[in-house]
Amino acid sequence: MAKIRMHVTVEGKVQGVFFRHETRRQAIKSDVTGWVKNLYDGRVEAVFEGEEEDVEEVVAWCLSGPPGARVANVETKDEDYRGEFEEFIVNY
Repeated sequence: MAKIRMHVTVEGKVQGVFFRHETRRQAIKSDVTGWVKNLYDGRVEAVFEGEEEDVEEVVAWCLSGPPGARVANVETKDEDYRGEFEEFIVNY
């Protein structure tokens, strides 16, 4: 299985609903590394790295997010895998 990197931006009601915390939990559960953070314009941004199937699983979860979230749009961008992360963190 190939390792991939995916840059994701999530729009909607995604701040103040534990989106970052739950994204981290999903990523760790799926053995995906990277980071997630809130943007000033109300979106959430994340970078996921790992096995293709695992990354796709976390990205699919982002389509709905945690209870209380109202995801309006998810933009994804494939990037070259770098293997630069040791864990998945929340950036503040």
